[in-house]
Amino acid sequence: LCQLLLIKTHTERDRQTDRMEKRLQEAAMKGSVETLLNLLNEDELLLDRFIVGCYQETPLHIAAMLGHVDFCQALLARKPELAAELDHRRSSPLHLAAAKGYLEVVKALILVNAEMCLVSDRDGMNPLHLAAIKGRVDVLKELARTKPQAARALVDHGETILHLCVTCNQLEALKCLVEIMADHEFVNSKDDDGNTILHLAIADKQVEAVNYLLSETSIKVNAVNSNGLTALGLLAQSGRDVEDIEMGESLARAQAISAKNTPLLAQNFKSARTQGLTNLDTNENQIIPTPARESSWEKQNEWLEEQRSSLMVVASLIATMAFQAGVAPPSGVWGETQTLDSDGNPLDYPQYAGFSILANNNPQGYDRFLALNTTSLVASLSIILLLISGLPIRNRIFIFVLMVIMWIAISTVALTYVYAVASVTPSGRNGVWSGLGLVVLGWIGLMVLLLLAHFIRLMVRLMMKLRSWMKERIMHSSSRPTLDNRSSV
Repeated sequence: LCQLLLIKTHTERDRQTDRMEKRLQEAAMKGSVETLLNLLNEDELLLDRFIVGCYQETPLHIAAMLGHVDFCQALLARKPELAAELDHRRSSPLHLAAAKGYLEVVKALILVNAEMCLVSDRDGMNPLHLAAIKGRVDVLKELARTKPQAARALVDHGETILHLCVTCNQLEALKCLVEIMADHEFVNSKDDDGNTILHLAIADKQVEAVNYLLSETSIKVNAVNSNGLTALGLLAQSGRDVEDIEMGESLARAQAISAKNTPLLAQNFKSARTQGLTNLDTNENQIIPTPARESSWEKQNEWLEEQRSSLMVVASLIATMAFQAGVAPPSGVWGETQTLDSDGNPLDYPQYAGFSILANNNPQGYDRFLALNTTSLVASLSIILLLISGLPIRNRIFIFVLMVIMWIAISTVALTYVYAVASVTPSGRNGVWSGLGLVVLGWIGLMVLLLLAHFIRLMVRLMMKLRSWMKERIMHSSSRPTLDNRSSV
């Protein structure tokens, strides 16, 4: 009977204890300090049981997660050891308050036990890491000033807290930490894949973060990761959208370079914290300076220089011919001045020494000859001027302009010859006139064929570019970088 009574007594106490703990948890959820004090008056050991027992979370965890400052202060005043208790995810009350951004709760917790800033949860993150990935800038400042060494702790894959800021797109938190830490080496830290925070920002197309790192920090713009890629090399393997162009311009202003022997595809470039580094666009039109491509560029430059010399020679020859034909036109010039005929009457077309005979005998033909000859002279001189102007000959527009002007120069020289021969050929020579007509028709046919060939080539290139652009957009939309889920917070 005594044993039965004893068992019954223990059972009643356990039930009463369970009810007390449940009421305490409800008070923590509501933040009721009054209820807390009443419960402690009924059972002074109530809080101690949460320390010695096995619970998923303590009342302080609940109050810290909900931001009940007064309740947390009341608990800490009576049992400061609760600040060091961990829940089933190895998170302390400081972890939860930092993740939620409750600054006053954080201050109360670190006032009692600042060492909890260094404790890592089940995911290897301390309270500063959680505040950073959630963008709790005010909490981050408080924690970083209290325990600066906590900001230097590494998480999985060797990432620093700065890597987490970029991975989770928390630019303000990144700025805050860079300002507080003021450490050149820390800013240039690499993770296990050799990526700096600039690599991650480029991979995730964070234009603002890239501009900030290049302009406001001492980031090494040409740092190489374990896959041999610099930031510029990584950008070259991405798509070709507005963000890529803007980041490329920023890198160019920062004098970024691509690493030597940069591979065309980063197939083995794996980073567990950002899939943007593995799902890079494998576009066929990537411009990456490989040795083979550099050799191709050198051959192209040599070919262009040879063409430049050839154009200069041809343009100079055409200019000389046109100048000579202008000062010494067909049929020659009058040797002496004659204004009267043999009867002493004034001539309809006076003859002056040194003036063109053709201008008197065939004024219309002379006008056409002079117009064509002048056009060829101006065209050839224009080519010479463009070639010595210093403009980059590799520019496509420049080459197109040169080609058009050269066509004009050569065509007008050919027509000038036809008019010159026609002007000195008697009208009775039908064979000569027929031959000149066939030459003109043949030349016109050749020009039409060349124009048609260029038009077809242009259309083919436009279709290829359109197809490549559509393919690039489809591949780019299906390979956008994604971020890891922080479901533990």
